[in-house]
Amino acid sequence: MIRLSLDEVAGAVGGRLHRADGSEVVTAAVEFDSRKIRPGGLFVAMPGEQVDGHRFAEQAVADGAVAVLAAREVDAPAVIVPPIEATERSRAMALAADSDGSGAAVLVAMARLARSVVDKLEGLTVVGVTGSSGKTSTKDLIAQLLERMGPTVAPPGSFNNELGHPWTVLRADELTRHLVLELSARGTGHIAELCESAPPRVGAVLNVGSAHLGEFGSREAVARAKGELVEALPSAAAGGVAILNADDPVVAAMSERTEARVVRFGQHPNAEVRAEDVEVDELARPRFTLVTPGGHAPVRLPLHGEHHVGNALAAAAVAFELGATTEDVAEWLGGVEQLSGKRMEVTTTPGGVTVVNDSYNANPESVRAGLKALAAMTHDRPGRGWAVLGAIGELGDESVEAHDEIGRLAVRLNIDRLVVVGDQARAMHQGAALEGSWGEESVLVPDVDSALALLREELRADDVVLVKASNAAALWRVAEELTRSAEPDSAEDATGRDGGTA
Repeated sequence: MIRLSLDEVAGAVGGRLHRADGSEVVTAAVEFDSRKIRPGGLFVAMPGEQVDGHRFAEQAVADGAVAVLAAREVDAPAVIVPPIEATERSRAMALAADSDGSGAAVLVAMARLARSVVDKLEGLTVVGVTGSSGKTSTKDLIAQLLERMGPTVAPPGSFNNELGHPWTVLRADELTRHLVLELSARGTGHIAELCESAPPRVGAVLNVGSAHLGEFGSREAVARAKGELVEALPSAAAGGVAILNADDPVVAAMSERTEARVVRFGQHPNAEVRAEDVEVDELARPRFTLVTPGGHAPVRLPLHGEHHVGNALAAAAVAFELGATTEDVAEWLGGVEQLSGKRMEVTTTPGGVTVVNDSYNANPESVRAGLKALAAMTHDRPGRGWAVLGAIGELGDESVEAHDEIGRLAVRLNIDRLVVVGDQARAMHQGAALEGSWGEESVLVPDVDSALALLREELRADDVVLVKASNAAALWRVAEELTRSAEPDSAEDATGRDGGTA
């Protein structure tokens, strides 16, 4: 956080001072969790259905906060944010979870404060990442590559909404060279709003898939929303760069929606940054030749799943555009980690069972990628491959068909056992049965406890278990219980936090 007086904070958000003369200076981070306040910080009092941050205003100041960013007067120095117009409330209201608009007003104020900070940081490059799947993993890869080139700020996990976005921006200071932001959406206009608070110079669009179709209504609407990122970029003459997936025709077509210079990534021969000779090893870790306009170099990714090739190429394209060499990027990719949890975390239990925890969230595309990784990991292995899958949420009218197709794919990939958890995912079990008449190879169980009981009884050494579903299904409990006594391989395990927007 850069140093800001309360006068400057009030001016940025259009608020008024309360119990303060304006000369007080914020020198530490902005926090909405009063337990994380440090001396010199600014506490954001978020109203909510369960907990109202205004109740903790006095304690936050006692713990060192300079003041409180609040929607109403409190017994502490504060900047009181103005109420917002109904037109400003659309998505902020949904996130704020209050009825009077005060929470939305605080979120809008945070966005305005974030914009004021970005405008003061002349040496800062803002990089935005969006897509239906892979955003968080790609954001983590970009941040790790750019950190090699200068101080970099990025959000933890999938902290990608109207709260996490400005919270992350406000961690940038005069030393920060790169600000990497993950942009989510639950409708049109949302990404455009996020870009207002931190205008990106480089924007990467990964894919357009089925995530949150129930909210968007159609893939065309998803594409319109994701394309708002490239529309927000400056022109090529002003340094704007759109990083687009050449392997996704819908994304590639977004080149018509931007005035920025377009750089394509993927395995398509027209991609300026592409992967050739892609292979995976016995743990589904990809290796390939990275090709850029600056040359080519071998890459061995320490991540699990061939789908990470596209994520790595997007990250490589960003780094290359910001000054890295092809050789540097290839070397750095060989040393990346999976920073955010429950995403293809691979752990081997003392009993010799390999557990792939990909339970953070799911959409049809990511489940297919997980199943392909499982098939690769069991191809030359004596043990069996188990897919423990739950419901994929927010698919709208396409839910039954999408679940059915996943069950059929499990059969076509020769996955040994399919455990479908919960009646909402029943169509997976039915699809598997109809595709291959599997009999007992596919089983539908009612809940997590039933799945665990089955696995504990039947798993044996050398088996590989993929655990994946939408976060609401809580299948992470299966992975955590199976690995509770395991010592994870540091090269194959990661931790992180949760999120939940597209």
